[in-house]
Amino acid sequence: MSKIGVMICGHGSRSQAAVDQFSVLAEKLPAYLPPEWAVEYGYLEFANPVIRDGLDRLRAQGCDKILAVPGMLFAAMHSKNDIPTVLNTYAAKHGIEVSYGRELGVDPKMIAAAGGRVQEAIAAANAAHGEVPMHETCLVVIGRGASDPDANGNVAKIARMLHEGLGFGWCEVGYSGVTFPLVEPCLQHASKLGYKRIVVFPYFLFSGILIDRIYGFTDQVAAENADIQFVKAGYLNDHEQVLATFAERITEQVGEIPPPNCAMCKYRTQVLGFEAEVGAVQESHHHHVEGQGASAPGSNVEDCTLCDSFCTGLCRLEKQAKGHDHHDHSHDHDHSHDHTHGHTHGHAHSHDHVHAEYPHADHPHGPESARKSPKT
Repeated sequence: MSKIGVMICGHGSRSQAAVDQFSVLAEKLPAYLPPEWAVEYGYLEFANPVIRDGLDRLRAQGCDKILAVPGMLFAAMHSKNDIPTVLNTYAAKHGIEVSYGRELGVDPKMIAAAGGRVQEAIAAANAAHGEVPMHETCLVVIGRGASDPDANGNVAKIARMLHEGLGFGWCEVGYSGVTFPLVEPCLQHASKLGYKRIVVFPYFLFSGILIDRIYGFTDQVAAENADIQFVKAGYLNDHEQVLATFAERITEQVGEIPPPNCAMCKYRTQVLGFEAEVGAVQESHHHHVEGQGASAPGSNVEDCTLCDSFCTGLCRLEKQAKGHDHHDHSHDHDHSHDHTHGHTHGHAHSHDHVHAEYPHADHPHGPESARKSPKT
């Protein structure tokens, strides 16, 4: 019989706190799984260990069947392209079976975890400042933001489930990067709606630069609107329902019919505004920042001359303008391999490394809005 190993594939972060929190989650997860299964983790970029290190450790323990899952909330480019590429390449090189599960996604357990974090924040605010009726409270849910409308749309669905489930007076949805509206224009809009309290909830797994950005803009907009009570809810972290969802994404892979991953994928079917990306190659572009961690360029906000107390995202705009951003995809390298993974676009390729540009990069409420917040 095959010995099963579990591989949790994280993105990685320049924030050591985020890396530490991810590792704690990985340490707690075995309690939700069969005791004979080995569990390891690794990161796509910035942090150590990288994914292949975790896979090496599983092989060293005798695992010849590995159940991998993306340690991510929704399926966008990282979970649809980057991680499968790393897994496929490793499986082909070492001749082992690697299956790939679904992202956490829109799930009742994840909504329960999110609701728990929001209710904790409201309870604390009520204890400190007195109760505000839910009908006089606006919820603002902030997601990561991606170049994939599937992932962005799922943030909006989570927000609606919280809005309707808890009975808020209103709900707005914003994002920390890539798409629109970003945090600051979203909060500015919410502040004009006439609600007494605004609850800002980052729908994120862990801490990091983007959480600092969300809370930083919350403080900034709150200072401009002293008549509104702004409440900062905590992110998901290691909530027990998050752990239960991770466990389900792993164990369902050994079921009779494993659920498909990323059911509505812009690489598989035509999605409004993204039609040209159908059939795009499945590849990773993160090898050049693997394992750099806190030493990666731009890791520390104190090194930035454009931002003050938190990263507004202006530095990335400036780097992109100069062609120096780490997500600039203009560098060239050739490679060719077949995709045999569950999520595959089914073709081999040899090509220059280029990803499609996000079609709304110039939206005034997207990343360009960071130009409104220079360092003073």
